[in-house]
Amino acid sequence: MSNDFADFSASKDPRIGDYILLNFIGKGSFANVMLARHILTGTEVAVKVMRQQDSSRVFQEVHSLQGLNHPNIIKLFEVIGTPNQFYLFLEHVTGKNLLEYLENKGRMNEGEARTVFRQIISAVQYCHQRGIIHRDLKPENILLDGEMNVKLIDFGFSKKVTEEKLSTFCGTAPYMAPEILQLRPYEGPQADVWSLGVVLYQMVTGNLPFEGQTFEEERQQILTGQFHVPYFLTQECKQLIRKLMTLDPNERPALEYIMKDHWLNMGQAEELRPYNEPPWGDLDPQKQGEVKKPSGAIGIGSCRSHPLIVPSNWERLWAPEVDANGGSGASCGCEHWAGPWHVEAKKFQ
Repeated sequence: MSNDFADFSASKDPRIGDYILLNFIGKGSFANVMLARHILTGTEVAVKVMRQQDSSRVFQEVHSLQGLNHPNIIKLFEVIGTPNQFYLFLEHVTGKNLLEYLENKGRMNEGEARTVFRQIISAVQYCHQRGIIHRDLKPENILLDGEMNVKLIDFGFSKKVTEEKLSTFCGTAPYMAPEILQLRPYEGPQADVWSLGVVLYQMVTGNLPFEGQTFEEERQQILTGQFHVPYFLTQECKQLIRKLMTLDPNERPALEYIMKDHWLNMGQAEELRPYNEPPWGDLDPQKQGEVKKPSGAIGIGSCRSHPLIVPSNWERLWAPEVDANGGSGASCGCEHWAGPWHVEAKKFQ
């Protein structure tokens, strides 16, 4: 990915649209991640820098995130394209991903795991409710802040659910559902449920349920559906893991059913329920309790008060749609974080 920073590496004031790019903070298989600051508000954001040849992944991620509004799912603020790459401006989370947490601190006790896993289940069930499947659920794609709040990230393999089964071989091998490894047509939600079982197993044991020396060994283990469950886990936790990792996808329960599981709700004031997204324009934190305006909410989009000024070699490909009054359903304060949002798919073809 040697050309990822070609657009600004030679500049002392590396600006992209309304942002100043600050420094490199991470690298993934398909993207580098930068820290940036919004010029008008000073808010820090994370920027995924992706190559033009990965435009299909860019489109999938933008297409999914533009319609999601959940406290445990990363928020997308804006997308800008240049001749060499795409820049996805996202909510910045200070903390580590779940894999780093487990590597540094070891396995979680069941109480800690429950607190985190309830948030993960809520986020993924919300995606399924909105017709989106993730297809790459794993600890690296789950961020944790200092207070153990979850943010689900990386929707590059995500897909809108249709009546047709899926056939794309994608994901990360240890977390793939058996039906994907068998190259069979599969239902996306069921595949996500299996991956969640692997994630929970790893959270409470510190290990993966299937670990072969080669991909083929690992694949064969997964296809058997047989794995060792340590003695120190409670019976309730064991039962939930086995529910999630039911070998037959037709017998694998939907997340609405999993939300009623005894282990998930032990010691909780309320049973876990599907997240009800508050109506746009009705997000008063005093009225909504846990539902608050995201801490990373910033001015994104064009309005009459603050027109966009973008250099000619940059193109703003996506931002929240703005109404005729220069706002998104409220008086213009350059805080157009609420929808409705749109994306021009033709830009990514």
